[in-house]
This record gives sequence, C-alpha cells and structure tokens, in this order.
Amino acid sequence: MTYLKKSPWIIHYDASSCNGCDIEILACLTPMYDVERFGIINTGNPKHADIFVVTGSVNEQNKYVIKNIYDQMPDPKVVVAIGICATSGGVFRECYNVSGGIDMVIPVDVYVPGCAARPESIIDGIVAALGILEGKRSAMVTGAPQEHPAPVAAAEKPAGGA
Repeated sequence: MTYLKKSPWIIHYDASSCNGCDIEILACLTPMYDVERFGIINTGNPKHADIFVVTGSVNEQNKYVIKNIYDQMPDPKVVVAIGICATSGGVFRECYNVSGGIDMVIPVDVYVPGCAARPESIIDGIVAALGILEGKRSAMVTGAPQEHPAPVAAAEKPAGGA
C-alpha cells in the first residue's frame, strides 16, 4: 500500500443486491476488521467521496442513479465492484430486467468477486483501490498522461483459513 496524503472517503451504493455483500461491507467497518485503520471514512455525499463502492447488478431503474453518483464525484475517483452481481450480473444476469455488471454503465477499476464477498476480500479490493487512487492523483498533479491500467481483481481468500 502506498502512503496517502489524505484519508480516502468511500460512498457505497446498493444496486438491487440481495444484501449479502452489503452486510459484509458493514462487517468491514466493525472493530474486528476495522477498515478505518487505513483512514477510510464512509460518507453519504458523492461530492466528498474518492472511492465508489457498488454492490448488486445493473437494471433499468438504477443505471441512471449509478451514473449520476459517478458523475457527481470529483476527479480522481475509483470504482470498486463488490460481489459477483456487481462484476457480471451474477445469478440474475439472465433475468429480463438485469443489464449486467456495473461496468455496463461506468468504468470499474477493481473487481471483488464472491457471493457474498468476504470482508477480507473487500478490504483487499479497497487497498488495491487506494493504490489506483494515488496513481491517478499523482498523474493529475504532475500533468502526466493518465494510464488506464487493466482492472484489478482482488483474490478470494480460501474458506479454510491459511
């Protein structure tokens, strides 16, 4: 993880998920996992957020909301798709009202697979997003052409420990 000059703020949006990933995101905020040790603060205002965390799949009703939240965020910004529904549409991808994953509407920087994604994987994805955010921020400051790296996939932890 790179050294950050300011604490990153995240905004979380539930795009019609089953709430399994949402519960795991809340678990990341508890003292057991304590994602705030990285300086991360959860905010409700997209104008203050640096990282956009999305769970659930895209449908006709929420694609405009997702795009609106993304457009309100200041640059540089990073998008994290959490859970298999956010990454590809999941088990609902064949439904008539599901368009697919979040990348159908906005560019995604980090994919965190899982159903539901485990807190350890979510934290790995957020830490990967912090590195991407710092890279985008330094590219803005130096005026260097911004590279668009391939999206990162945070690895799932094995269920048995280790």
